[in-house]
Parts: sequence; structure tokens; C-alpha cells
Amino acid sequence: MSGLVVGLDLGGTNMQVGVVDERGGVVVHLKRKTRAERGPDAVFDRVIETVERACAEVGVAPSDLAGVGLAVAAAVDAERGVALDAPNIGWRDFPLARCAGERLGCPVTVENDVNAAVLGEHAVGAIRGEPEALGVWIGTGIGGAIILNGRLHRGGLGTAGEIGHVTLLPSAPTGLKHFEQTCSRSAIADRLTRLARTRETLLRDDLESGPIRSGAIGRAYAAGDPLTREIVDEAAGLIGVALGSAVTLLGMPVVLLGGGLVEALGEPFVGRVAEAGRATVFPESVGPVRFTMTALREKAGVLGAAARAREALSAGR
Repeated sequence: MSGLVVGLDLGGTNMQVGVVDERGGVVVHLKRKTRAERGPDAVFDRVIETVERACAEVGVAPSDLAGVGLAVAAAVDAERGVALDAPNIGWRDFPLARCAGERLGCPVTVENDVNAAVLGEHAVGAIRGEPEALGVWIGTGIGGAIILNGRLHRGGLGTAGEIGHVTLLPSAPTGLKHFEQTCSRSAIADRLTRLARTRETLLRDDLESGPIRSGAIGRAYAAGDPLTREIVDEAAGLIGVALGSAVTLLGMPVVLLGGGLVEALGEPFVGRVAEAGRATVFPESVGPVRFTMTALREKAGVLGAAARAREALSAGR
């Protein structure tokens, strides 16, 4: 056995894989298209091929790995290694850990992608060693994870941290009530698209080429585009209220922000969220809550999946 582990972060559009050494260093990092349109069986084959390709880069066989961690944009049963529902890929109740383990010849663990990203940041990133933290990833949707007593907290129902599905605006029309429906990159892009029909914006060329991506929003925001600033700052305020309320409920001293939208908008956006969040936390006398952003960025999920694989080995399962 080599002592190396592989972490793979699987999304509906891209997958990333890293071969990780015992010190948490990424020896090889590869990025490939998921090709979800080819169907769930083809995606599974592509996952296996991607792990094999990464192993070939460092001259080891998959069976020589200490383990493989798979992070999936899905509801998962981490104990059983089952992808319960991965709508972007087409997996339902798929025994991913068992099937991948049989193909690769080594132990495989399965984790939700945001849980994995927060685990990566806790292992070697922005919240390394923090005993308690709330992590929130904002991209196409919104996901979250909780670190409690230095470990990932799942809760008795297994849904702890799923802040994106919390009702934020109960009086809003159906489809706009939940945090994710109001403040995700998808929600912000939809609002920008609608308002750009009657208002000037630097995003007009991006609108003509397809859905607005996080990078385009980040560039327009940095350039001071009034429409983008208005919509993004409004969302940042709502995000801050939601996170400040969560901090009050959970008593969390650290809030970690990540995901494609956060990475594109950077520290100014995190600062706006933090300002609104601290104004919401009760009581103010508890002292400053630390708001920070991902240090590992796109490698967070890879490193977290690898950390999860190594954790499972230490636990003997």
C-alpha cells in the first residue's frame, strides 16, 4: 500500500481529482468534464477512468492506494456509501462506494460535496483546527456544513447544515421562499437577466451568449456596474441575515464562505455579508464573529474527499 489517497469532487459539469500524500499535499490534480448527458452509467465509468488516470500520473495502481474519497453533488448516506439522489447525474440509491471499490480494488468513501469542501478547509485550509464553524457554499445552489467539536456534524436526521433549504422569505411567491431560491448564483443571474431588459448593464454581451456565470458577475461587480452592484449587494444583505440568524441559533464563532459565486466576487462580497451578519447576531456583546472565505478554492472538495477517506481508514472502516 502506497499511503496515498485520492479525492475526487464530482459535479454535474466538471469533476476534479487529486492524488494526496500523507501530509495533505496534492501530488497530482486533474480536471475533466463530467459528461452527464451520456447517462449515469457513463458518468460512473468516467469517475473510475479519472481515478485510474490520476494514479497513472504518479505510477501507482488504484489497488495500491490507501483509499479513495468521492465527493458528490448529491444527497448521500455517508455511512453506507450510497448516493441517494444526484439529479444532475441521474443516480438514485446508487451504492457508489461498493461499486467503485469493486472496480478500483481499494476502500472507497462517499460524501456530499459541500460537506467535503468544508472538511478540506478544516483539514488544511481557512478553518484548520477550528473546533466549531459553519460553512456555506454559494454557487448554482446553496449548501452548508457544520463543524462541531472538531468534526463534521450530521445531526440525527443527517441533514445538519442544509441551510440552502431554509425558508428565508415566507411571504414571497412559490419558488422564491427558500434561501437558495433567493440568494444563489442562479437566483442572482435570473434577476440580472430580467432587469437587464430595461436597464443598462455591462453584462449585456454575456446575456447574449447564454446564462450569466459567476465569473461574469464578478467582473461586472468589480467594474462597478450599477445594476450588478445593486442586485449582488441586496443578496449579500439577505445572506448576512440568514447566516447571522444561524450563528445566533448555533453559537458558531466562525462562518466560512465558499463556492463559485464567492470566489468570483471575493473579499468585497464577503465583507458585505459579514457586515449584515454581525448586525443580525444576538447578542452583540458576544464579540466579533469571524467571517472568512475559502483558502483552497476549487481544491477544497478534492482535499476534503481525501481527508474523509483517510478518516475512514483511521476509524477502521
